[in-house]
Amino acid sequence: MGRRLELGPGLARGRQLTLTLDGAAVTAYEGETVATVLLAEGRIATRTTPGGEPRGVFCGMGVCFDCLVVVDGIPNTRACMTKAREGMDVRRQDGLA
Repeated sequence: MGRRLELGPGLARGRQLTLTLDGAAVTAYEGETVATVLLAEGRIATRTTPGGEPRGVFCGMGVCFDCLVVVDGIPNTRACMTKAREGMDVRRQDGLA
C-alpha cells in the first residue's frame, strides 16, 4: 500500500497497474497521476536542476513545472498532469534532459 491514504467507506481504488519507476516495478492504480505514484512510493524529488538541486511536486496542477520526469523516454513530462498507465517507464530527470 505504500504511503497511500486508507480509503473511507464506499470508496474504491481503480484497477491495479504495474509500472517501472527508476528501474523498479511499482504498483499504481488506474486514475492516479505519476506524481501520486511517486509520492506513494516515498520519492519526493522528481528531478534535479542543472545545478543539482532537487525539485518535486509543488503546485500539483500543472502550473509550476517543478515535477518534470522522463516518461517512456520523453523528458520534461509533468508528473502531476500525466496519468499512470500499465507498463509505463518513469524515471526521475537530471537537469534539463
